[in-house]
Amino acid sequence: MLDLNWLRTFVTLAQHQHFGKAAVALHMTQPNVSLHIKQLENTTRVKLIERNPFHLTQAGVRLLHTSQKTLMELQVCQADLNAINDLSQGTITIAASDIISRLLLISPFQLFKAEFPGIDFSLLNTTSSQASELVKNAQADLGFVIAQKESQPLHFTELQQIHWCALGDNLTLWQEAKLQPELALESEPTLILLGHDTRTRDLLDSALPSLNLPQYRIMEVGSVDAQIDWAEAGFGVAIVPEFSIYTKRNLKTKVTPLPEFPTTSLGYIVRQNQILSKAIKQLLRWVDEEIIRSQNR
Repeated sequence: MLDLNWLRTFVTLAQHQHFGKAAVALHMTQPNVSLHIKQLENTTRVKLIERNPFHLTQAGVRLLHTSQKTLMELQVCQADLNAINDLSQGTITIAASDIISRLLLISPFQLFKAEFPGIDFSLLNTTSSQASELVKNAQADLGFVIAQKESQPLHFTELQQIHWCALGDNLTLWQEAKLQPELALESEPTLILLGHDTRTRDLLDSALPSLNLPQYRIMEVGSVDAQIDWAEAGFGVAIVPEFSIYTKRNLKTKVTPLPEFPTTSLGYIVRQNQILSKAIKQLLRWVDEEIIRSQNR
C-alpha cells in the first residue's frame, strides 16, 4: 500500500529536483525526505530517481503523473466534503490580484470574519492566470480574475464589466502631435502598462493603435498600483481599469476615459460542479454588494 505522505514527498521532490529544497517546502528534514523516497522505492520495488544528476527514471515519470492526479483528486474531494459539512472551522483559500483584493475584498472579508469567526482565510496574491491554475488544482477554493474564458474544468461568473481609462496629463498633447507633425515633443511618449504575464495585455496591445499616438515606448510594471504611482510621478500615461481609481481621492493627473478600448469581465472562478459552502456563498454575496457600492460612489 502506497502511503500518501510518501507520494506528496515524491511529487514535491520531482518539482524542486533537490532534496534540500523539497525538505524546506515540506517543512521536513532532508533525511526524512530521503527516507520517504526509500520507502516508496522499496514498496514499489522500482527505482524512481537518479541522484547525480537528479532526474526521474521512466518509472518515476509514470508515478509522478499518476501521483499528481491522485493528490489533486483527493484535494478536490476534501474541499467538497468540507462544503457539504458547512465547514465552520478551518481555512478558505482565495486567489486574487493585489488590486482586486484591496479594492473589492477588504470590506467583505471584515464581514466574513465577524460572521464566521472559526474560519480563517488565506489570500494568495496572484495574476488571473495563476489564480486559474490554483483553483483548477484545488489549491484555492475561489479565484477572482479578469478576462477569464469559460474552460474546463473551471466555471466563471461575471461580477462586473471593466472599462479602461488613461491616467496622465500628456495624452491629448501626444495625439495632437500625431496629427500635426510640426508640433515637436520634448521626449518620446511613454505608456505605463502591466507586464505580459497578465491576461489584460493581449486586450490592451490590440487596442493601443486606437489612441492614435506617435511612436511611443512602453514601461512595464508589476501592478496597477505601480502604474498609478509612476503616472502620478510624471513618468508617462498609465492605461488602467476604471475601478482601480474609484478610491483614489487625491489624484493629481488627468483621467481620460477610453470608451474605444474593449471591455472585459471581472468575476470569480470555481471548479465546475464544485460544491460551495455556506461561508463561500455568503462571501460572494458581500463581494457583489461591495461592487454595487463602489459603482455608486
